[in-house]
Amino acid sequence: MSSSNTSCLASLDNFEEPTLTNESQPIDSTELRLDAAMQSPNNSQKEIMWTAFVFIIGAHLIALAGFFTFSWKALAVCIALHWVTGGLGITLGFHRLLTHRSFQTPKWVEYLLSIIGSLACQGGPLAWVATHRLHHAKSDKPGDPHTPLDGVFWAHMGWCLYKNKDLDSLEDYNRFAPDLAKDPVHVFLNNYFMIWTVLLAAGLYAWGGMPFVIWGIFIRLVLVYHVTWFVNSATHVWGYQTYKTGDDSTNLWWVALLSFGEGWHNNHHAFQTSARHGLKWWELDTTYMMIQFLKFCGLAKDIKLPTAHMLQTKLA
Repeated sequence: MSSSNTSCLASLDNFEEPTLTNESQPIDSTELRLDAAMQSPNNSQKEIMWTAFVFIIGAHLIALAGFFTFSWKALAVCIALHWVTGGLGITLGFHRLLTHRSFQTPKWVEYLLSIIGSLACQGGPLAWVATHRLHHAKSDKPGDPHTPLDGVFWAHMGWCLYKNKDLDSLEDYNRFAPDLAKDPVHVFLNNYFMIWTVLLAAGLYAWGGMPFVIWGIFIRLVLVYHVTWFVNSATHVWGYQTYKTGDDSTNLWWVALLSFGEGWHNNHHAFQTSARHGLKWWELDTTYMMIQFLKFCGLAKDIKLPTAHMLQTKLA
């Protein structure tokens, strides 16, 4: 996997399609994709990750308390933290910066984004990046952690509840994310990623009591979870393909709106290290706008984009 990981770190001067892109033949029929996606995987031999299971299901159940704790201030806190943790933390930080190195920032900005991403409670930076790189290496093939070919529910959230034999230890994470594994700060952030949520919950309770905790932690977590999971599920089943990628990745406008530009998923699979996912003028990509803002502030450089020739040659 060393060559695959190196390709994730391709420089701007030598931008090319990463070798993590799979070479399987795409399925041409939407009906065939849907038929396969509706099949459920055999989970009888899979081992439940009880910690993740209890936490994720528990977060959904506690979020129901939102019906009894609503206030406009609590809703505002939820919306703001949804953008901060989902947009800045997961999309900008964990995905485009750490996983694909589509741009560079000063180390203090990188670490700050990693802390913010940890607040989404989707694992630490090392685990998240390793899982996503494995997804690109095996996209819609055996070994893909969350392909809809194993079932829509599996792709959406079922995969989070069971152990993955390819991602079962720190050594496995190191294999797919050696760049982060060599960084002691990221290793620390990965091992203790939950501490930031505990501190945030304490701060929210001191500020606005239980309504702020319910809306700022649990309801916000459920929203960020499902928006992230829609990228794994919906954008491999519905939508359109602009580029040849050898998998079932699609562009889906409503997922793009919910996920700050991540729904232009076929574009992303075609040009994995591109900082910009919305490649048409009408494909809104607010995360790329944030990268441009960071560049304006002097906090982002070496922003990778596909050339016009690359865009033309990979058209489906």
